[in-house]
Amino acid sequence: MASKHGVGIADHQRIHPADIEAHPPHPPVTATAPLVPRETWRSDKGDPEYPRRGDLPLPPPKRRRRGGCCCRLLCCAICAALVLAVALAVTAGVLYLVFDPKLPSYSVDRLRVAAFGVDANLTARATFDVTVTATNPNKGIGIYYEQGSRLSVLYAGYELCEGSLPAFYQGHRNTTVLAVGLTGAARLGSELMRELLRQEQGGAVPLDFAGDVPVRVKLGRFKLWKVTSRVRCALVVDSLNANVQIKIRSSSCKFSFKL
Repeated sequence: MASKHGVGIADHQRIHPADIEAHPPHPPVTATAPLVPRETWRSDKGDPEYPRRGDLPLPPPKRRRRGGCCCRLLCCAICAALVLAVALAVTAGVLYLVFDPKLPSYSVDRLRVAAFGVDANLTARATFDVTVTATNPNKGIGIYYEQGSRLSVLYAGYELCEGSLPAFYQGHRNTTVLAVGLTGAARLGSELMRELLRQEQGGAVPLDFAGDVPVRVKLGRFKLWKVTSRVRCALVVDSLNANVQIKIRSSSCKFSFKL
């Protein structure tokens, strides 16, 4: 019995060689960073998902770009204006070549003083008969002189008398002579009256004739829009005595259109 127990104890105390290749030792455990950030969570299958919406800031709202739309509208407007300008220029060029327009001419040919006097308040009252000649040199353009015209004679900027032209149509290459009566009054003052008497004694009284006449131009069969014909004449007469043949020493007229 003793031998059996002795052998058994010896067998238990015997050292057996370890099979290193069959059972490799486990590597030492070291602290590493977690594979999944703390801010993330895993699904039931163990796969990492994106961060939760509540943990990240929301992206700013996208703003609509209006600059591109405005630029396109501006470019379209500029292109349309350029096309319109080119079309108008071409049309004007064609009309110029076809009609060969020329400006009408005006002149004051005769001035008769029907009445001119100064009262105790140094107010001059005048009645003039003015003869105006209007010439249309165009071969394909007519002129409609419409109601609402205003003619006046001034001395030193003071309007002595005023009147208007009758409405009429002036045809192609036509010359029209108009006799217009003008009446009015103006307070000149003592100093200006002395200057007028001095000029009349010298035989050179400067006057200004002004005419604003609404007209419509007719090109062929087309009647254009209304414009204002402006006539300004600088006159020098020898006297302002009534019922005396007045001599116009000089006359210079300018003509323009007012849209």
